[in-house]
Amino acid sequence: MTRGSGGRERLDSGRVCSFYGVMKNPVRANFIWIRNISTGAVVMLAALRMQAWDYAAHRAINELALAALPTNFPAFVQTPAARDRIGFLAGEPDRWRNSPEMALSHASGPDHYFDWEQMADYGLTAATVAPFRYDFAVQLGLARAAHPEKFEPIDPAKNKDQTRELIGFLPWRMTEDYARLKSGFSYLKTFQQHGGTKEEIANAEANIIYVMGVMGHFVGDGSQPLHATKHHHGWVGANPDNYPTHSRFHAWIDGGYIQKSGALNVAELTKKLKSAKPVGNPAAADGFFRAMVAYVEAANRQVEPIYKLERDRKLSPRDGVVDAEGREFIEGLILAGAEMLAGIWLSAWQDAPEDKFLRTELEKRLKVGDGGIK
Repeated sequence: MTRGSGGRERLDSGRVCSFYGVMKNPVRANFIWIRNISTGAVVMLAALRMQAWDYAAHRAINELALAALPTNFPAFVQTPAARDRIGFLAGEPDRWRNSPEMALSHASGPDHYFDWEQMADYGLTAATVAPFRYDFAVQLGLARAAHPEKFEPIDPAKNKDQTRELIGFLPWRMTEDYARLKSGFSYLKTFQQHGGTKEEIANAEANIIYVMGVMGHFVGDGSQPLHATKHHHGWVGANPDNYPTHSRFHAWIDGGYIQKSGALNVAELTKKLKSAKPVGNPAAADGFFRAMVAYVEAANRQVEPIYKLERDRKLSPRDGVVDAEGREFIEGLILAGAEMLAGIWLSAWQDAPEDKFLRTELEKRLKVGDGGIK
């Protein structure tokens, strides 16, 4: 089931195993599908909410972002093992959805999207949304309490994870992941410069690789226009331009189109890739967050163009012929996600300050003759 506000849901059984990335055995895939169905439809629905780009596209975004980094970026992320790990972790947040735990669904599900147009229902704009996640949740709650007539009733049966009152947390998730990565680089630099052991440095590097890989998923979501709109599973409401309304459109953009039009060629896309540039304004307290809001807004501006392409059959390969305009558009979205991701990685590394507390602790340790690089 993919994500949606107001309880709009659907089951997409044909893609149930795509999140695993390594599950290529159809017998095992069918077994897991049957086993999950037997444990209850509600569990499977919760597990499949909110899928974005399929694993192949998410992995391509992470791999392209690595290719966009400058040559002076820390070399440990470019080892074959690290590159493979970062690529694999691109699918991690979608794997979380296969858990039946509602607490996990509640905590991570809304991180994949932001229904841009619905800000107006809450009296909010790009400039007035609070930069902190829970402050923003309060803004939503206060608006609902003040004007309940503006919002459709929520069906409790379709709100097991208690997220239907939300319009998504994608800009906040990307901001928080930037802060996590920046923290990782802070303590890595401090370990390297002030007597950290080889084991401590290796663990710090492993933590950075993990955060880089997982955060790539959400930045990739931010480049998919259907994750920045209320029109995420077909056009809703007034439709004078005759845009498609079928819910299958989301899954088609996520991966069906790529499967039908040809696999992504990362080597060829690399030739079109722009080098990483820093993101956000470090001088402003909420500078990075506002950059993430602008990134999602840019994706929202691509909502009508992608619907026009679908309406005009430019995203539907016919008789083996792929429309060049449609393919270029989809590849452009993937490149945009990769370039933003590389820029965030670069910013986190460049902006990371020294971890002063850790430095003090390391200096204490060295004074008593314990520690140091061995």
